[in-house]
Amino acid sequence: MKKRVFKAVIPAAGFGTRMLPFTKAVPKELIPLVDKPVLQYVIEEAVAAGIEEVLLIVSSGKEAIIRHFNPVPDLEIRLEESGKQELLAQIRALNTMVKISYVYQQQLDGLGGAVRLAKNFAGDDPVAVMLGDTVMDSHTGRSVTGQLVDVYERYGTSVIAFEQVPLEKVSRYGVADAEELSDGVLKLRDLVEKPAPEKAPSNLAVAARYLFTPGIFTALEHTVAGLHNEIQLTDAVRLLLKSEAVHGCRIAGKRFDLGSKAGFVAANVEFAMRCPELQETLEKQLRNILNK
Repeated sequence: MKKRVFKAVIPAAGFGTRMLPFTKAVPKELIPLVDKPVLQYVIEEAVAAGIEEVLLIVSSGKEAIIRHFNPVPDLEIRLEESGKQELLAQIRALNTMVKISYVYQQQLDGLGGAVRLAKNFAGDDPVAVMLGDTVMDSHTGRSVTGQLVDVYERYGTSVIAFEQVPLEKVSRYGVADAEELSDGVLKLRDLVEKPAPEKAPSNLAVAARYLFTPGIFTALEHTVAGLHNEIQLTDAVRLLLKSEAVHGCRIAGKRFDLGSKAGFVAANVEFAMRCPELQETLEKQLRNILNK
């Protein structure tokens, strides 16, 4: 009998070197997307998928993440006294929308190393893994993580999110070697890490969201560290494929990588243009910039 998906792990321990010098003092997961940090969008996506418990993998110096999701009584009093009830409701919602716990990744040994730390948290339950510097914008009424949950509920296996990318860009990603079972659902044969375009089995790239059965932790225990002594999650998935089926979900949505400068700027422009109070002014400013 399949177990219900109600747990998620968010690795948030990396240095964020692509966004230095900003990330020297501020965790990359707290980079703003208009008026909310990226990590808050990720947790809201988890909640929308039915997640009730979240484990954040952090590292020393990232205590600002913990503070963001903890109550600040003085701020709440100030907002209440100022009559800013809408802002007050938003701040209080941060403290109650999901149960959050934390574990420190003492050695930054890759994404696989971070996920391995969630073994006790996951126990015998399936667990979603959501990268904390990436916002997923669903094109349907179901969040991207929710789409993975739907595939898991159908097949009872681990599920990986994939998105179509231009063939010339596949060398940046892990790429699916898979059979398409139905519209948007894949059965994986293999994952190929950063293939040359002419050797890529497809143009379906891993898209920052995973849902794993407990078997992933056995695979991680047997995964050998590679370059920079890092444990690659892709290597663990390939080991998992030897013992159980893994499915893929071609997501109905768009991925925003806020961990790069170009991604940060593009995402902020797109999300700001969706805000009625910003749209008109921003559009004029952008037109002026482009005309110059």
